[in-house]
Amino acid sequence: MVPLLLVLLLALLLFGAGFALKILWWVAVVVLAVWLLGFVMRSVGPGGGRSRWYRW
Repeated sequence: MVPLLLVLLLALLLFGAGFALKILWWVAVVVLAVWLLGFVMRSVGPGGGRSRWYRW
C-alpha cells in the first residue's frame, strides 16, 4: 500500500512540475516578445541617437 501511495505522489509531483514548466515557458516567450518590441520601437533621443526604452 505504501509503495502505491509513493508512486501516485511521485506522479502527481511530476505532473505538477511539468505543468509549471510549461507555464514558465509561455511566460518567457511573452517577456522575450515584449523585450524585442521595446528594442525595435525605441524612440530617437536628443542628438539623433537612440535612447533606452527602459529605466535601469
